Amino acid sequence: MARSLNKVQLIGNLGKDPDVRSTNNGSRVAEFSLATSRQWKSPSGEMQEKTEWHRCIAWNAKNGQQLADIVEKYCQKGKTVYVEGQIEYRQWQDKEGQTRYTTEINVRELILLGGGRGEGGGESAPARERAAKPAKAAAAGKAGGEEFEDFPGALQEEDDDLPF
Repeated sequence: MARSLNKVQLIGNLGKDPDVRSTNNGSRVAEFSLATSRQWKSPSGEMQEKTEWHRCIAWNAKNGQQLADIVEKYCQKGKTVYVEGQIEYRQWQDKEGQTRYTTEINVRELILLGGGRGEGGGESAPARERAAKPAKAAAAGKAGGEEFEDFPGALQEEDDDLPF
């Protein structure tokens, strides 16, 4: 028997606030649009950019994973997120009898990566203060002959404020 794989991984920005609703059977579902962009140089040397929009669907699962609730609480327009799931194609008949098609990403995992425009990289003020304290203390002394200012990636927060 042949195996197959349907896996999508995206990192992008939310195009609008998510739409969260309940179904007739009481399940909750969140729908949001995710923008991914790529840039390249044209043969004439001009920078080009193309943005793709992805329709993402996140459900509250019976196994206890509450993705729709997380999307509702923490995701807003402009936020950067990592989404992992599978691609699904659907078709239906509209009111006029026309066949309509849609492509969706059925989200299985969601990671909040940071803020959108003007949000300081997604860190809360207390998180920025915690990160600044070790940097100031390290700048006063030497660590292995080098100052920590020379290695900004070397500082790590002790804990974060992520909800999961």
